[in-house]
Amino acid sequence: MAYFVAQAKAGKKLFIRKIPGLDAVEEAVGRATEMGKPILYVPGLGDIDWTATIASMNILGEVAKKIALYDTPLIVPNRWSVVYTVGKEVVKEAFISQGRPDKFKEDYVRYLTEAQFGFAAAVNGIMLREKPATNFFIGRFWAESLIMAETGAQTGAFQIAGSDSVLQLPFFVTACDYTLIGEELYAASAYLSHEPLLLGALKAQDYGKLIVLIILFGFTIFAFLKLNLLTLLRVQ
Repeated sequence: MAYFVAQAKAGKKLFIRKIPGLDAVEEAVGRATEMGKPILYVPGLGDIDWTATIASMNILGEVAKKIALYDTPLIVPNRWSVVYTVGKEVVKEAFISQGRPDKFKEDYVRYLTEAQFGFAAAVNGIMLREKPATNFFIGRFWAESLIMAETGAQTGAFQIAGSDSVLQLPFFVTACDYTLIGEELYAASAYLSHEPLLLGALKAQDYGKLIVLIILFGFTIFAFLKLNLLTLLRVQ
């Protein structure tokens, strides 16, 4: 990991495959700006101790930086009070980092309710009343995923979703324009920010997985050929 972080800090371009859903973020923000409509960002229904929620907060920070530059209205509804507090600080910090703290508004980040379907109903109401041009559904979702994604599709919004829930991904793929699948959600913050530490960690994880796969493949071959590795390595 230290090697890849050093390479990134030195300016070496580390290869990361294209992720269409993340490449479309700029387009999504620009579309809302041109239409003069807000952007809706739903950080999932998981509490702050869910990994997907933490990843969503990282992505929210990068999206908020672009929104600050374009001066586009933002709506971030939250189910949990802790996520609401963290989300507000993330968005505020994003506006400050872009030199536009005066453009941040307290009502950009909202607390709704902890009730699962009460939250879904409230988000649907926001989509139907305020007609956001772009919807982000990124985080941990359950049975309400299709309800919200379908409502957003009916309003004609451009939609980007992302979740690590295998059961909910088919609904997002069906109803959204782009979907981040599985680990793409966790790679998103490094992909969008290009921070050397995040890029180095991402590359180190990829190579670590490759090494593990090679080892597993090797042991599979030994098992298939019925070879005893300990016998082969034994010093006579």
